[in-house]
Amino acid sequence: MTSFTWADFQAAEPAFAESVQQRFQQYKHHVLATLRKDGSPRLTGLEVDFRFGEMWLGMMPNSRKAQDLQRDPRFAIHTNPGSGDSMDGGDVRIGGRAVEVTDPEVIRRFVAEAKPPEPFHLFRVELGEVVRTYVDGEELVVRTWRPGAAVRTQRRR
Repeated sequence: MTSFTWADFQAAEPAFAESVQQRFQQYKHHVLATLRKDGSPRLTGLEVDFRFGEMWLGMMPNSRKAQDLQRDPRFAIHTNPGSGDSMDGGDVRIGGRAVEVTDPEVIRRFVAEAKPPEPFHLFRVELGEVVRTYVDGEELVVRTWRPGAAVRTQRRR
């Protein structure tokens, strides 16, 4: 299976990638879905970071979400909806695989720039799907990107 990074997404669909990243950067905390050992879903809060052409997920040492991803790297993350009814920028959902980074040089570089609380687990996102949903006038717009395919846009009234 080919790995698709944030930089790959940016190269394939620059405007879409920018709108997705801006939506994540509106708020600090988002919702991560992982799979528990028994296969049931777990939802937890999480911060997302974009650096070096990658999307990163950092977690406290031995947290349940980190243990879930170490066992099964599949995940989905949903942007914070914000307060009120506005949903400024719509909402974004990303699914894929979170691969734990153990290379000391990559971790050192990340720490030097991001300055996260240490110790921590660091995961690099491999994109499987990016979906942005928003309202445009009277229509609900759903834009979907998958690696190797063009963006698909659906409009509903």
